[in-house]
Amino acid sequence: MPGSDGSLNTDSARDSRSHLHGGPTEVLRGSESRRSSQILAIADSSALETIHSTNASSLDLSTLSVLPTSDRIRRRSEFGRARPSSIRPDVSLEPESVELSVLAPHDQFTKSQFHASGVALGIEEVSQRIGDPEIGPSLSNSVAPSVRFDDETGSTAPVISAAQRAIYRHKGRLHFAALCFSFFLEGWNDGTTGPLLPTIQKYYDIGFAIVSLLFVLNCVGFLSGAVLTVYLTDKFGFGKVLVFGAIVQLAAYAMLSPGGPFPLMCTAFCFAGFGISLQNAQGNGFVGSLKEDATTKLGFLHASYGLGAFAAPLVATQFAQQEHWSYHYLISASIGVVNVAFLAYVFRFKNQDDVMEEAGQAPGEADMAGQSKYKQIMGLKSVHFLACWALIYVGVEVTLGGWIVTFIEQKRGGGATAGYISSGFFGGLMLGRISLMWLNRKIGESRVMFIYAFLAIQYDLSLSCPISGQNIYN
Repeated sequence: MPGSDGSLNTDSARDSRSHLHGGPTEVLRGSESRRSSQILAIADSSALETIHSTNASSLDLSTLSVLPTSDRIRRRSEFGRARPSSIRPDVSLEPESVELSVLAPHDQFTKSQFHASGVALGIEEVSQRIGDPEIGPSLSNSVAPSVRFDDETGSTAPVISAAQRAIYRHKGRLHFAALCFSFFLEGWNDGTTGPLLPTIQKYYDIGFAIVSLLFVLNCVGFLSGAVLTVYLTDKFGFGKVLVFGAIVQLAAYAMLSPGGPFPLMCTAFCFAGFGISLQNAQGNGFVGSLKEDATTKLGFLHASYGLGAFAAPLVATQFAQQEHWSYHYLISASIGVVNVAFLAYVFRFKNQDDVMEEAGQAPGEADMAGQSKYKQIMGLKSVHFLACWALIYVGVEVTLGGWIVTFIEQKRGGGATAGYISSGFFGGLMLGRISLMWLNRKIGESRVMFIYAFLAIQYDLSLSCPISGQNIYN
């Protein structure tokens, strides 16, 4: 504080600062003069008057600038405070004014719903009691994208409005419907061959061994697609591979519809198997990756296959009695055109992660870096067992559904309507995949597979029972 002669007494200022902080005042030694004591009293009186006249946070300490930086009084806040003009002689030393953001009503947000970055939730309650905007989190009227909301499981996810949730559901249903239609056409393909097989033998004048090449080459095409689907998906993406498989299947039907030479028909069956394999792998992989009702949706997906295989013999049986039996594949080609357009429109050649984001599902985990996917797949022992089981199961399914018409006609004396037997077989497949889902969950998927396999073997063996005293294989 300045003395009566306008000079600054350093010792008096230091004692004044100690007095303001409530610390003990040092005892002045005998070397202090009477004049110094009077200056100290004047400084104490001036400081007390300043404290009573204004807040401690607004005390003007600009005149104590000669004090060391470490000894200066620290202000309570960095925000600017309103100060009386009488104690702000120097405008240049006025702190910068900071405008506080508008606080949203606290009842709009709850502690269990959000956490703001860098602010503990416990401080929020303290700020309500204190009423200090410097401590509590500053929330605007609209929630910023950086604010994350907690669900019941403890994971963070952005808040989804009802309208956005409806869009997600619509997109997810559209994706699933497109894949179901693709599987419907796959079942249509497998259900067509059986009723037309006797007619194909007569048309090309070939026996069982030659006509069976249709099944062999169809299997070769299917296995080729299964092997290449991983490479093609990594290179081109989910959507492009899916549409490409549908185009290859459509090209196969275009080759079959004119009723050309038998080698051309075998080639077309190979193409059809390749295209179906790509769609089958992509569809199963996509639906199996869903986080909501994946098992149920897989059941309905394969039931769509059964529906197509059920409907195809009903139509193919009619064409089997006509001269231009191959025109049946024009219907298959028409369905194939719709399939290509539907898949292209719904998935738009996007990757699987992008498609899942459209339905509100986060992308899956990244693969192990630096390791081939084929090595990862072949390193799983369960894959080998399931692959062998699927090869036997699918082989028996398609073979039985295809050859049963020929068997009924030649061994049981069936007529032209024997093709409807194939419809009954695939119709049972469709119903089983929907109606038995509750039983599968109750018994257990692993245990129920052995039960179904045992029952299927018993039904197959029943076909070898003698009829009218004669064995059908004699």
